[in-house]
Amino acid sequence: MQLSKKETLVELNKIGKNTLMETLGIEITDCGDDFLIARMPVNSRVYQPDGVLHGGATAALAESVGSYASHLFANLDDVFVRGIEITANHLKSVKEGYVYAKATFLHKGRTTQLLDIRITDDNDNLVSVCRLSTISLPKKK
Repeated sequence: MQLSKKETLVELNKIGKNTLMETLGIEITDCGDDFLIARMPVNSRVYQPDGVLHGGATAALAESVGSYASHLFANLDDVFVRGIEITANHLKSVKEGYVYAKATFLHKGRTTQLLDIRITDDNDNLVSVCRLSTISLPKKK
C-alpha cells in the first residue's frame, strides 16, 4: 500500500524526532516524484555570533533534505543510504523568518545519487546553493 502525500510527510517528520533535525526545527513540508522540500526557522538556535543564519546550519538543512530525498526514492528493504560529500555556496544572509530547502536529483543511479539543493528565504531570494552526493549500499542479509 502506498502512502498518501500527507501520510508520507507525517511519517518523514516522525523520523526526525530526537535528532539534529528536531534540534534545528527542520520540517519536511512537501514532496513529489522528483523533489523534497523542508523548512527551518531562522532564530538564535541557528545564528552565528553576529545574529545571522550560520552556514553550518544551512548545510545541515541541505544535507537533511537531500538525504531524506535519497531515502525516499531508494528501496530501503535492500539498501541503506549515506552522504558522501556536501558543498554549499552561501549567497545571502538571513536574520529572521524561515529558510526553505528544495532538493532535486541531478543523477539518480542505483549506487550513487547527486542532488541539487536550493535554499531560499521567505521572499524566495536565493540564500545558498548546495550539492549533496549520496551512496546506496546493500544491506547485509
